[in-house]
Amino acid sequence: MPSPIEPASDGAVGTDGAPQADLITLGRRVRHFRTARGMTLDALGAAVGTAPSLLSMIENGRREPRLSLLQQIAHALEVPVSDLLTDEPPSRRAALEIELDRAQRGPLFAALGLPSVKASQKLPQPVLENLVGLHAELQRRATEAIATPEEARRANTELRLERQARNNYYPEIEGLAEDMARRAGYTVGALTHRTVARMAEQLGFTIWHVDDLPHSTRTVTDLRHGRIYLPPASIPGGHGLRSLALQALAHRVLGHERPRSYAEFLRQRVEITYFAACCLIPQSAAVDFLERRKREKDLAVEDFRDAFGVTHEAAAQRFTNLATEHLGIPLHFLRVGDDGALFRGYENDGLPLPADVTGAIEGQMVCRRWAVREAFTRRDRAQESYQYTDTPAGTFWCSTQTGTTTSGQFSLAVGVPFASAKWFRGRDTAVRRQSTCPDESCCRRPAAGSAAQWQDASWPSARMHQHVLSALPTGAFPGVDATEVYAFLDKHAPSADES
Repeated sequence: MPSPIEPASDGAVGTDGAPQADLITLGRRVRHFRTARGMTLDALGAAVGTAPSLLSMIENGRREPRLSLLQQIAHALEVPVSDLLTDEPPSRRAALEIELDRAQRGPLFAALGLPSVKASQKLPQPVLENLVGLHAELQRRATEAIATPEEARRANTELRLERQARNNYYPEIEGLAEDMARRAGYTVGALTHRTVARMAEQLGFTIWHVDDLPHSTRTVTDLRHGRIYLPPASIPGGHGLRSLALQALAHRVLGHERPRSYAEFLRQRVEITYFAACCLIPQSAAVDFLERRKREKDLAVEDFRDAFGVTHEAAAQRFTNLATEHLGIPLHFLRVGDDGALFRGYENDGLPLPADVTGAIEGQMVCRRWAVREAFTRRDRAQESYQYTDTPAGTFWCSTQTGTTTSGQFSLAVGVPFASAKWFRGRDTAVRRQSTCPDESCCRRPAAGSAAQWQDASWPSARMHQHVLSALPTGAFPGVDATEVYAFLDKHAPSADES
């Protein structure tokens, strides 16, 4: 990557097939091997024919060396070039110096208007430890200050609008997932647990099922010993064991680092969920299936679900990834609780989703006339139900499926504009409703007689969700109890003999 001070020049590290190193770490490794040999900057400069001032900039991570110069430096220091390019700091002190440099180059430190402290060899290590610790605490407090429900809703809204702009389709993740699944032996149909295990083996991991996972986690990955710990059974609400394992692998495949903000945490969650869906329902097999069903005018989420052995919600959301990009069908997806509140939503077909003044849709009440709420009134819920709904934005057709979790009932809807209903099973339904929301007279205004009778003669007590008043959990991974996780890893780490 280019230096923050000077752009990379032709022939810099990272070109000609050489790996790109973090410039600060690279510089500290050069300094470490130079001082270990007792060489001054002047002596090294003379050995490689370069000004000591340039070498100083390289050692401080402010200049990216050409590959040819890096090879000369390695030769003069009598070390392989690979020893300079590794990402591992050469010592504890070097690691502290790198952390201090990074902290002082960040926007949080810049906003303080304080002078930088040079991490020179003359700086005592206890002072260095204190400075790094203070910067870490400063970052933690800043993160905690923004980890509020409002910040989460803002970040979630930005992600939803980004997904909408790209039709909820990430081709780079599609390619990575399909390649891994195929190399692990996937051919057609449902992805087996054995294939998932082989995908883990491709990355050097084995899957372990335990019954004492920390309460704040869905999975735990032991990077040191190459283990992915999963629960012994699926999590109620749709998180199957295959999906959990694939999401854990996705962090490695997609090169995720520890999230620095709640927005980054949410983005990573979207990406790993997308990766898992791409593995469970690989693009090539899915598109073949959907294109065939479209030609037959018999598209149905329930068939898509059964063909790949996933939950109805997983199939519905995967359908949103592929329908517009590969079938040319705009659509929407909704998950609503039995209280009518919108839990999750996506649209690129113009359906007017309810939103608050910030644009957030989570927790907003969906119109009672929409199919996703009408589904709760139907007696037969074993199969999908179908409905046309006339709205101020046009007429939409929906297929709806209900379900139950430990926290209550929910319904899922996949819908399309009237013109696209012709491709779907259930298009001949006679069920039709009219919605004028957000006009309150549609379904939110009580009958005049009831209001007159009860407005001043009743006092309902609202059920409060306490989390709306509290800050979101913070830390290296939001919501995770690190103490509990590390104790779990200590308990399950293999012995020296096992390793």
